[in-house]
Amino acid sequence: MWPLVRALVWGILGFALGGGATAGVRQALGKPPWGDPVIVIGYVTGLAGWLLGIGLWHAWAREWFGLPTKSEETSDWRRYFRFTTDHKVIGVQYLVTFVLIFLVGGLFAMLMRAQLMNPGPTGQLFAPSTFNVVMSLHGIFMIAVAVAVILGGFGNYFVPLMIGAEDMAFPRLNALSYWLVPPVAVLLLAAPFAGGWDSGWTAYPPLSEVNATGQVLFILAIITFGLSSILGGVNFLTTIARMRAPGMSWGRLPIFVWGVFSGSILSLLFTQYFAASLLMILLDRVAGTAFFDASRGGQPILYQHLFWFYSHPAVYIMIVPGLALMLEVLAHFSRKPLFGYRLAVAGFLGIVGLSGIVWAHHMFTSGMPSYLHGPFMATTELISIPTGLVFLSALGTIWRGRLWLRTPMLFALFVIFNFLIGGITGIFLADVATDIHLQDTYFVVAHFHYTIVGGEIFALFAGIYYWFPKMTGRMYDEVLGKLHAWWMFIGFNLVFPPMFWLGVHGMNRRIAEYVPNLAGVNRLVSLAAFGLSASFLVFIGNMLWSALKGERAPANPYAARTLEWMVSSPPPRDNFPAIPVVLAHPYDYGVPGSIHAELAPVPSGAGGRNPLGSQDPGERR
Repeated sequence: MWPLVRALVWGILGFALGGGATAGVRQALGKPPWGDPVIVIGYVTGLAGWLLGIGLWHAWAREWFGLPTKSEETSDWRRYFRFTTDHKVIGVQYLVTFVLIFLVGGLFAMLMRAQLMNPGPTGQLFAPSTFNVVMSLHGIFMIAVAVAVILGGFGNYFVPLMIGAEDMAFPRLNALSYWLVPPVAVLLLAAPFAGGWDSGWTAYPPLSEVNATGQVLFILAIITFGLSSILGGVNFLTTIARMRAPGMSWGRLPIFVWGVFSGSILSLLFTQYFAASLLMILLDRVAGTAFFDASRGGQPILYQHLFWFYSHPAVYIMIVPGLALMLEVLAHFSRKPLFGYRLAVAGFLGIVGLSGIVWAHHMFTSGMPSYLHGPFMATTELISIPTGLVFLSALGTIWRGRLWLRTPMLFALFVIFNFLIGGITGIFLADVATDIHLQDTYFVVAHFHYTIVGGEIFALFAGIYYWFPKMTGRMYDEVLGKLHAWWMFIGFNLVFPPMFWLGVHGMNRRIAEYVPNLAGVNRLVSLAAFGLSASFLVFIGNMLWSALKGERAPANPYAARTLEWMVSSPPPRDNFPAIPVVLAHPYDYGVPGSIHAELAPVPSGAGGRNPLGSQDPGERR
């Protein structure tokens, strides 16, 4: 049986087994047979069935019972629908999955903007409650994309290549972390059919404890997604720390690898808090606890502290790999050494260190003690220093460089502009006095989109175009690529600046209706949003046509220096025909005689590559 079909069958059987047993126990206890506990237990057993069916049983679990494992991997297109340990295939699986989720989330955004074309109930698409369900779906889809698309997609594909490794440290764990994702998408899309959830992606109680069953599906989806993120963080950290090629010291790591390393620390340390807060809501709903029920002694504001203790570091899980990808592209297309390499690394690590002490600036209006306002305002302002180091590195790199304005470079340059706007407007939300006025308005919406979409998502497209030849073996169409870049940049900067004005004039986010005097600006925003969405049609057409009919790509079409460009396009299964030996810095453009790396012959009798990537631990200084 084809693994994907087998996984669906086993998943359905697992849900029926667990859910049916729970329903039987509830009925025996005199309770209604259907309810949230049935869904929770059924999902756990169904998820186990799904994972075992997709390949976990054959590739891994058989060992637990003393049986030999069985490989179902193939070398043709079917490998993208199977449980595979090839990090490159897993990277493509992540990338395609989350680009599709991004496009679906964008469709939800267009539905929202169609609703907001008119200020009152006349002529609107949805009832206000339905609008909130659509808004919640848009929010969580885009958050999931921002958290995982660069780390899961480009991180999986290129980190082993860029450090000279054969694969990730834990290949089967890597496959497991991806195959946890499809059930997440299914749960979120199924939630509207279970009443949806209208609490947004933040899921604040008490609303999240009393609304429809769709909220339970959301909670189960996010806990599963959190597990995937934690497993991915462990894998990246181990891979980067232990599997670097000889000579690949910490000071010679490509800057993109440093971004993945930093984001993985955050993912490992902080994701558990979001999962724990949602688990507490789930227990309040299905087990009768009262963590957040004020009428029974619970503390609703405790949820906000737990939630934002994860969710502000999550912003840096999203943006740090994106900024690192921006620097990667800028250096190669400026044809000069990356300016302030060590300062940029210090900036990333500084962001990691400070990100856990800024969360409560999201809560200035929550009712928390006022004596906490000053310290959290100060720490929030302080984190602009390491962020500024990264920004300085970007500006210094392009300053007097020989800029090659190909499509990846355009997107990287646009990241600089967009993230500047996001950073400047973030100051108003960090300061207590202005944040109290702007809290929960469209000013926050505009700032967040300039930071995450303008920063990370533009960097994502820079990476897609930059590495498209390496992943597919074909070149993209440069004219269409530049058309997409300029169209997306202009459209983006027509959509979100008016939202700052709307926020200053009091328009709250997460609402379906607003006062009539804001109708003109809202119509302008909606029309610009429709135009922005059309730019992605150019992107889809370019990617599909180029992947099938594009010009064959050479191994290194950009004459770049990092290790992934030393192998064929696309790379072979084991990445390198011989052990890479790193000799110099990856960004020494213009340095006479500098060679980043060369392939060393495999010693006779070595039996393949050293699993730790280096025979001399001292080479990892």
